[in-house]
Amino acid sequence: MPWLQITVETKETESERIAAALHEAGAAAVTLQDAADQPLFQLQPGETPLWAETHVIGLFEEGADAEAILAQLQDPDAGSAPLRSRVTTLPDQDWERAWMDQFHPMRFGERLWVVPHWHTPPDPDAVNIMLDPGLAFGTGTHPTTALCLEWLDGEALREKTVIDFGCGSGILAIAAAKLGAARVWAVDHDPQALQATRDNARANGVADIISTCTAEDLPAPQADVLLANILAAPIISLAPHFAALLHPGGRVLLSGILAAQADEVLEKYRTWFTMAPVAVREEWIRAHGRRNNTAAPS
Repeated sequence: MPWLQITVETKETESERIAAALHEAGAAAVTLQDAADQPLFQLQPGETPLWAETHVIGLFEEGADAEAILAQLQDPDAGSAPLRSRVTTLPDQDWERAWMDQFHPMRFGERLWVVPHWHTPPDPDAVNIMLDPGLAFGTGTHPTTALCLEWLDGEALREKTVIDFGCGSGILAIAAAKLGAARVWAVDHDPQALQATRDNARANGVADIISTCTAEDLPAPQADVLLANILAAPIISLAPHFAALLHPGGRVLLSGILAAQADEVLEKYRTWFTMAPVAVREEWIRAHGRRNNTAAPS
């Protein structure tokens, strides 16, 4: 059966409304795509990616009335200005299969793999994280997540206590647990992220190692390693708190930072940490350092 595809070019402020309207009109699937090759910075868990110019694409069964659907999408407050749209007919295919075929097992460092559930791990003896691609939470495809996984792969984590601050899907927490950590605290403000982490931890057999909580409920465990793949602004503001959560000699790993923000982040962290040279991938950086003996912030 052929499919009818309706593509609407819209502004960031309208994209969520258009997506919801396409769903209400009976779309079998709705996706959002960049309309102008714009960079999209790291999302907070649970957020939807919105570009200044966005294509919102609805997929409908053959026979759908495109003209009526476009009329339904029209914002009554926008006057008579028509939507910028196009309608195309797509040949029949297994769309779920086509989507799944885009994603393959990914290797990070020497021993760590992220493997979608429909694939067999390429190396059964490696450290395999079974995790499906996700939109907001991260599965290793974003440069910042890849940088963090590569760093974890090279660390000696056996019997360590680890904090994953801003856990999203739980990918870093699960990696730490599978690499030998004795206890992992996965922290997030978003209940969806905490639930995703719990589900993924169970699927990977490490639910007994990973505890989920909000920042407010996190005890002061004096951890060995703290991971924060979030954004530069909260990373900077949380520097004293992170220092207090790590014992002297503890390690901090920071990402979600644009290269232009690196100096500001490093300057802040050097108060409590001896920082190593940063690693760069595309426009993103990874920073890490070791907690020094400076008195912990009160």
